[in-house]
Amino acid sequence: MKAAVFHHPGKIVCEEVPDPKIVDPQDAILRVTSTAICGSDLHIYDGYLPQIKNMIPGHEFMGIVEEVGPEVKNLKVGDRVVVPFPIACGCCFFCQHELPGHCEHSNKNYGPEGGLLHQKGAALFGYTELYGGVDGGQAEYVRVPYADTGPRKIEGDLTDEQVLFLTDILPTGYTGIDWANIQGGETVAVFGCGPVGLMAQKVAWLRGAKRVIGIDKEAYRLEAARRTAQSETINYKEVDPIEAIREMTDGRGADVCVDAVGMEAERSTLDKLGNVVHVQRGTINALRNCFSAVRRGGFVSVLGVYGMSYDNFPIGQIFDKGLQIACGQAPVHKYIDHLIDIVQQQKIVLDDIITHRLPLSEISHGYDIFKKKEDNCVKVVLTP
Repeated sequence: MKAAVFHHPGKIVCEEVPDPKIVDPQDAILRVTSTAICGSDLHIYDGYLPQIKNMIPGHEFMGIVEEVGPEVKNLKVGDRVVVPFPIACGCCFFCQHELPGHCEHSNKNYGPEGGLLHQKGAALFGYTELYGGVDGGQAEYVRVPYADTGPRKIEGDLTDEQVLFLTDILPTGYTGIDWANIQGGETVAVFGCGPVGLMAQKVAWLRGAKRVIGIDKEAYRLEAARRTAQSETINYKEVDPIEAIREMTDGRGADVCVDAVGMEAERSTLDKLGNVVHVQRGTINALRNCFSAVRRGGFVSVLGVYGMSYDNFPIGQIFDKGLQIACGQAPVHKYIDHLIDIVQQQKIVLDDIITHRLPLSEISHGYDIFKKKEDNCVKVVLTP
């Protein structure tokens, strides 16, 4: 089959590889009909998360069931499904507590410690050996472990593009807003107007926010926020976003701030020198902005990925402001059935953020323009 293959940072190419096979009686084989490039894939592409072996990336995919293992009861050949990006067994302590991203059984590197090179939670499709070493869905076919737990059938005439983002970015954006327990009437500021940030903005309106503000430096992403999420926008290259948000909120700050950027936020030369001294990668600048822009007693949702510890973490500011913080991988299995209903009822639109549609053979080009933010690239969808 044809598949995207990660070789080393900066090199992902389309190649011929062996077809996946059933290796466990709970597996299914899926013929991928649509897949996408996620901002989290760039963490591997850029070398922020270590990966030495070649592997197939991709955790946003959907398709048609081609084969099922003997213990799979909920799926049959021909079913059309979307697949949550965490791989969860459905029966361990964490799965039973609606925390599929911490499944005790799917990842051979599972353990309670956490951290960059320490024990991890659940396996994730196409997301390094640390997260299970399970090949992802940027391919013609993919093996899906625990097939009775993750995949959800898609009935009716919804197109792939209308439902593909149920795999990750919609549940992730929804998670950040749900964590904050929005009741209606709040001001929500989302740092980052990439795909996850746009979904968080859409969901904030859905949950009753009074004002939604998108913050970014790229003019085309800010335009996407205004066009697809009807958000107010701030270009942090033109104005101080913290002061701008305070001016918009009677000096208090936003009720909720969402970090949809993570460790790959823009860094200064001083930041880069600090990384060398403290043996760090990336930065917490987006997170710092959230802590400053949120009001006292407010809530910060961290959806952007952070892979390690960082020096000078502002715990004193967090304590003094009495902030609540939630972070981590989205518990997709917890929300996906509700979100399917929302999409079917047309309460939220997903496909309007797609800017590029490419064949899988052009995967290298897709990664290149997405990383470099060229050609006004917001979201790339690929057809195997």
